Amino acid sequence: MRMSAWVLPDHIADVLPSEARHIEELRRSLLDTARSYGYELVMPPLLEHLESLLTGTGEALDLQTFKLVDQLSGRTLGLRADSTPQVARIDAHLLNRQGIARLSYCGPVVHTRVERPLASREPLQFGAEIYGHEGLEADLEIVELAQACLRGSGLSGLQLDMADVRVIDAVLAPVSLDASRVLRIHAALAAKDTAELRSLGRDLPTRVREDLCALPRLFGSAEVLDEAMRLLQPSPELGSAIQSLKWLVQHVPQDLRVSIDLADLRGYAYYTGMRFAMFSQDTKGAPVEVARGGRYNEVGAIFGRNRPAVGFSLDLKELVAAVAPCDLVGAIRAPWSMDAALRAAIAGLREQGQTVVCVLPGHEHEVDEFRCDRELVRDAASGGGWTVKQI
Repeated sequence: MRMSAWVLPDHIADVLPSEARHIEELRRSLLDTARSYGYELVMPPLLEHLESLLTGTGEALDLQTFKLVDQLSGRTLGLRADSTPQVARIDAHLLNRQGIARLSYCGPVVHTRVERPLASREPLQFGAEIYGHEGLEADLEIVELAQACLRGSGLSGLQLDMADVRVIDAVLAPVSLDASRVLRIHAALAAKDTAELRSLGRDLPTRVREDLCALPRLFGSAEVLDEAMRLLQPSPELGSAIQSLKWLVQHVPQDLRVSIDLADLRGYAYYTGMRFAMFSQDTKGAPVEVARGGRYNEVGAIFGRNRPAVGFSLDLKELVAAVAPCDLVGAIRAPWSMDAALRAAIAGLREQGQTVVCVLPGHEHEVDEFRCDRELVRDAASGGGWTVKQI
């Protein structure tokens, strides 16, 4: 059966007026907010050699990446599924700075599959990243910037969920496990599947198995951090992770509601420390994730510089669905004519920043993006000149 030419692939969609205008306005707002914090804009390419896109990022990103053959070189290329590895390459290989680099970006990424129902396989990803600083100051700045970007987009009442992958690493440190088993453990932790964790840990030392099964219960308010120190096997790595989270909880903006989930392993495998997600509410009051980030100190190692790095990203297409619809832009309706005075009047209004929509002969005016609340009319009282009147 022949498919209609206008049918798009599953989870791929056109963006129509006025949603497209709203997304563009959000994009400008996010980039302006990042610039106000001193972040420089970069534009990595949509496709690269596959090994450059995937090195050090783990299996999850590999499965999300479309592959194709370069007709010029015969090498395998990938359509980016996440921009962070590219920005790490820019920091390590092209900028090669000794000090701090604050970088932001905004562009499409493409996924082979959706992460959740109704999601797009072509997100419009915005992100901001700090390279070159290991301290918690950079972690805090990224959290503050993420909140500022979301608040500037019109969201309020945000919730910050935090975790640290070093907690899981500390629990598993006493044993040596192959990579596939670790991935299965991570998946069970993310699903809070205690039965699966017990099965996966059946031959592990009792303390390791008990700590693994305790992790899914360690979520809630900041008091969870003290409970983790009481329940889990003490170690320097665990202590460092818990103390870092405590410091961040104390210093994040007061209007953020903070929760802790020490089994949270959502996202890509390149995270090496603190990780967070910010949530808003949908129209029914259910939580919806609007931004995600964390620390990924190893992501630039393959490019020759193992620099400390922390950042966050969000999908503008999901963000626009979470914020209130924007008002339509007011516009001036004008007749079509070659009258010199009319054309001069229209040009003058546009130079002033006004939107003027000319109604072409024989057509009604139909738009979804603008609200024609004024009209350019001939004013006989002023000698036949053209003037703007409210409709």
